[in-house]
Amino acid sequence: MDAIPLHPASAAPKAAEHVPSNTTSKPLNVLMVGTGEYTTGFVGGGASGSDKKVGVVGLTMFDLRRRGKVGKLSMVGTSGTKYPAIREHLHKNITQFYNNLDTSFASYPADDTVDPHAYKTAIDALSPGDAITIFTPDTTHYPIALYAIERKIHVLITKPAVKTLAHHLALLAAAAEHGVFVYIEHHKRYDPAYADAKFKAQSLGDFNYFYSYMSQPKSQLETFKAWAGVDSDISYYLNSHHIDICESMVQDQGYAPVKVSASASKGTAVGLGCDPRTEDTISLLVHWVKKGDESKRATGVYTASWTAPQKAGVHSNQYFHYMASSGEIRVDQAKRGYDVADDRQGQLMWYNPFYMRYAPDEEGNFGGQGGYGYVSFEKFVDGCVKVNREGKGALEALDKRGLPTLRNTVATTAILEAGRRALDEGREVGIEEKDGVWRLI
Repeated sequence: MDAIPLHPASAAPKAAEHVPSNTTSKPLNVLMVGTGEYTTGFVGGGASGSDKKVGVVGLTMFDLRRRGKVGKLSMVGTSGTKYPAIREHLHKNITQFYNNLDTSFASYPADDTVDPHAYKTAIDALSPGDAITIFTPDTTHYPIALYAIERKIHVLITKPAVKTLAHHLALLAAAAEHGVFVYIEHHKRYDPAYADAKFKAQSLGDFNYFYSYMSQPKSQLETFKAWAGVDSDISYYLNSHHIDICESMVQDQGYAPVKVSASASKGTAVGLGCDPRTEDTISLLVHWVKKGDESKRATGVYTASWTAPQKAGVHSNQYFHYMASSGEIRVDQAKRGYDVADDRQGQLMWYNPFYMRYAPDEEGNFGGQGGYGYVSFEKFVDGCVKVNREGKGALEALDKRGLPTLRNTVATTAILEAGRRALDEGREVGIEEKDGVWRLI
């Protein structure tokens, strides 16, 4: 792979800079790209069977519009025929539930049209300084994001940002050229336990070992069957979370990944009708080295699966163990001492209200503004407003905050691509970053 120059951001600031509420700036117009579970909660003709029955992106944007931070909203998919049912779903499950919250939006393509390139028409309807959110199959992230960036549109991309290091760095260069904010929706950075763990890790000495596990029940493969093993894999889908968490914890210590090997299991997903290439579980073994002192080395093991038991009691089982020279941290994100026995579920359930708290407030409005899923989107909106107000100079300040920007997530993409190549090529894949130049070897 060709080497591409990159100048890493400096360390995170000592104190987070306050972004004023958007009371004097123009509300941000947002186009939501993708109409599926994460955006609307609508899957296969009805509400999702997961914990995202009313989605995340749409609900958050509708509430940010109610609060005056967001202006015009639009949505684009490939098939307009879904929109009547989506609007009915949103009206029933959001408008009628949250004190008549406005769920209106302009839509592309027309209700009687199927157009895989409708995103271009929708983006062309925006103005410079507007924004888009991308929640589409992984292979589509790069062309959609680049099309928007070249038109001076701010971009939020779901994880993984893209599938290759080359695409990541190309987007970074384009964003710098056009002066737009590109943010990767790694919401776990805002989980209170994870954020506190990152803070405490800085006082525990040199990074030594990191292990993470994240899974979803095999029923989710019904939702993902169209692209599982074809457009992406379980490592890109779930390992991306904890690789980013690990990267964010050790960046300021000067650690960088240098080589990756991978192993995968197969059989269950294929037996459920997925593409023959679909792995069940993928584990990545990553070697980290401290810059300037190669005697300091660390190991990261990241495991992800989408063939977990149906009755696991959680939608996502997820935890990590971080060890350093002077201490260690363990976080179980799924089981936090909050469980519910429900005869309708037939088992004990562990819920996570810290991500998206769907319970309304005392006035009947959506009351989950403190959930780390919501916080992640609000930080993107505030960042876009800051750039619109202050210009290109604001982009460096946003990078320095430690937000999951394109610049602050390069290593995550490098590790994910190296892991995929390690599986496909049956070898250990190296990662080199020297004088701002990144490449896989």
